Amino acid sequence: MADAEPRPLDGLRVIDCATFIAAPFTATLLAEFGAEVIKVELPRIGDPLRNFGTRADSGETLPWLSESRNKKSLTLDLRKPDGAALFKQLIAKSDVLCENFQTGTLEGWGLGWETLRQVNPRLVMVRVTGYGQTGPYAGRPGFARIAQAFGGLSYLAGWPDRAPVTPGSSTIADYMSGLFGAFGAMLALEGRRKTGEGQVVDIGLYESIFRILDELAPAWQTKGYQRERMGPGTVNVVPHSHYPTADGKWVAIACTSDKIFERLARAMGRPELAGDGIYGTIGKREAAREQVDALVTEWTRVRPRHEVIRLCDQEQVPAGPVNSISEIFEDPHFQARENIAIIKDARVGELAVPNVVPRLTATPGRIDHLGPALGADNDDVLGGLLGLSKERMRALAAAGVI
Repeated sequence: MADAEPRPLDGLRVIDCATFIAAPFTATLLAEFGAEVIKVELPRIGDPLRNFGTRADSGETLPWLSESRNKKSLTLDLRKPDGAALFKQLIAKSDVLCENFQTGTLEGWGLGWETLRQVNPRLVMVRVTGYGQTGPYAGRPGFARIAQAFGGLSYLAGWPDRAPVTPGSSTIADYMSGLFGAFGAMLALEGRRKTGEGQVVDIGLYESIFRILDELAPAWQTKGYQRERMGPGTVNVVPHSHYPTADGKWVAIACTSDKIFERLARAMGRPELAGDGIYGTIGKREAAREQVDALVTEWTRVRPRHEVIRLCDQEQVPAGPVNSISEIFEDPHFQARENIAIIKDARVGELAVPNVVPRLTATPGRIDHLGPALGADNDDVLGGLLGLSKERMRALAAAGVI
């Protein structure tokens, strides 16, 4: 039975008291691979992600249903003494804590690292903030849009004569930081296996962006070269862009070497351009970027996209469609790889969500359920895990603690 298959993080308990996407995405990734994740939310209000984005007909938002998958929901007001005390009891029984409050917030509630490490010396604490826990900007609030601007990505996105644009999605920094958070958590857990002690994983949203900007830092430091916006083009290589096709669509073509350009030239019926030809080397093509891109555009714009891709495939030139989401749903490769999971849920019927990544052959992750209703697991966590009586839970509810 599929649901009984072991997962690599079975037995790991994670407390997720974060909001929106960044640190919660860390917990989601761990949950997909078997960790028990207890989502701690403010009573009656919940994570703001519950009210962010498109709503399903049932009232839940699609980001919540998709990105809070596999989690339990516990309502608990950490600002109240009874809530903080219960939180510490949870921490004592857990392995990882994920949080992304503004720097100093948990400390202000008496729940900072120095306190929690006394409760559980083996705790791994993943902290995601706009600028990290240290430095002159540590206290500033931050969101992904700000991180992408501060980290250097937004400056590169768009056309040189226009304002920088949002590069694809304003949540890239959130997802990237959540991914680094999961990686950091696993490293810290491996460290704990060796030392017996936990530690803090400290991530600034902007750092996950700055880390993926390839040669920007060394190019500036060694050559004084500052990359500017290039539209769909790519520095150092050409043709390496998006090109229009006869059916009103776009195709991505990537020529990262002289050999690949030689193949493209054959596909275009212009083999004389490559090799000893006028555009046979990267240096020659870079010096004539506009002319080279114009030649490729001239070739693609008179052919439907599928024909351009067929000819490129025939010559082993990397090429692919610039897909819209509707095209992704129809694409046979997405279907064969089961990249879109259809999850049944009593509230929304069936919902399509991105499937688990990466895929493991022996102990794969899976989606057990969509994001839970607010406080759906209070009885399980407070009554089962912490052993509170129903009378005590009713009193806590009346006091607004849960």
